[in-house]
Amino acid sequence: MLSVMPAKAPALYPAQSRLLRALGQRLREARLRRRFTVTQVAERAAVSRPTLNKVEQGDAAVTMGTYLRVLAVLGLENDVGLLAAEDPVGRRLQDAELGVPRRAPRRRAPAYGVEATGSNKESEAGDTSSPIEGDAS
Repeated sequence: MLSVMPAKAPALYPAQSRLLRALGQRLREARLRRRFTVTQVAERAAVSRPTLNKVEQGDAAVTMGTYLRVLAVLGLENDVGLLAAEDPVGRRLQDAELGVPRRAPRRRAPAYGVEATGSNKESEAGDTSSPIEGDAS
């Protein structure tokens, strides 16, 4: 299974680019400490060698799933659990009990086959003729 990468990498702020490059560097160092070759890690992660090279360069076009598979091959997948584990801003907002904007309730759609006024014109007119012309029943 080979990963298909997007045609164009998303635009990132410089700080975000630095974070990705640092992650890629740490993944490369972890691979080298384990004495794994690029080919070994690429095969085990089910990605191509060029994709693994992009991971180690911190390329933003590589999917999170690919980064996770490489982390798993290196035995570091549990580190993903640390991402966004601490949320001080969110905690402060929660503690301040700021209300969440509520949406207006949905309007109910009229039942199928019933007009908006709720009347059935044929029954009001007293029409008892057959819907098929010439039907003598």
